[in-house]
Amino acid sequence: MNKRIDIAKVQPKALSVMLTIENYLAETELSNQLKEIIKIRSSMINKCAYCIQMHTTAALELGIDQQKLFAISAWSESPLFDNTERALLKLTDEMTLISNNAVTDETYAECFSLLGEAKLAEAMMQIIMINSWNRFALATKMKH
Repeated sequence: MNKRIDIAKVQPKALSVMLTIENYLAETELSNQLKEIIKIRSSMINKCAYCIQMHTTAALELGIDQQKLFAISAWSESPLFDNTERALLKLTDEMTLISNNAVTDETYAECFSLLGEAKLAEAMMQIIMINSWNRFALATKMKH
C-alpha cells in the first residue's frame, strides 16, 4: 500500500489537540536548544526521517553547531555535550525506549537535580510529544 491516510484530514480534532500541546511546549522555560536536541535524538531512535530533517533544520537556525548535531547519535561518547544535555539525552533514550528498562532512578535523580521539578516535567512532556509526532509521521509515511 503506497498511500496512507492523512490523519489531520480524517481526524482534525486529534491534530488540534496535539497542536495545543505544542503550543504549551513553546511557552515552557526549557531552552529551545534543549528542546531541539531532545526532538532530534528521539527521532533518530525512532528512525523518523521526516522529523530528523525538520528538527535539524530548526536546530541550525537556533545556532546549534553542526558538529554537535552530528554527534547526537553517539552523544554518550561525545565530549560536545554539557551535563544538562547529557542528562536529557539519557532521559530521552530511556523514555523513547521505555520498554527496555523504563526510566532509571539514576537518570531521574540526575535530571531532577539539574533541572528541578518544573523543567523536568517540561522535558518529559517534550519527549512524550516528539515520540507521538514520530509515530504520527511513521505510521502515515509522511513526506516533506
